[in-house]
Amino acid sequence: MERTISQKRPWLAALLGALVTGFGHLYLRRWRRAVGWLAVLFAVSYVFVEPAAIEALAAGEPVDPLSVAPTLLVGGASVVDAYVIARAQNALARTENATEATRNTGEGTKDVAGETTDSCPNCGKEVDPELDFCHWCTADLSGGLEVDSGDAASERSGR
Repeated sequence: MERTISQKRPWLAALLGALVTGFGHLYLRRWRRAVGWLAVLFAVSYVFVEPAAIEALAAGEPVDPLSVAPTLLVGGASVVDAYVIARAQNALARTENATEATRNTGEGTKDVAGETTDSCPNCGKEVDPELDFCHWCTADLSGGLEVDSGDAASERSGR
């Protein structure tokens, strides 16, 4: 039985992390990282935030945003971290799944219809084998890895 690595939704990891610090990492099954972010949040709250501000926040009273800014910064950093980790985990999953598919077939990656597809050596995304360039990153696939830049586009237009 084949084991594939599941891909996670980065926006969902960020949303969960925004609701409660560390929840995005729990969604990604990064248990130690979630506990680490909670520990950092409590440490920053203990060291940098006045107890009166925390009590007022817990009581539902209005609080000066600058007095709780350190905890907001840690929460924001946790959200960004969860999003970046989810994107990196998805890229790794795509690479490992493509490698496993190539190993199983002995040739290029096969898509759902069973047809062999090629991937761009520059960006790694699936490309149309009939094209001489990658429609994702515009890398030249006919000879080398020349990436189309703005200068080349201006040369073609005659400027």
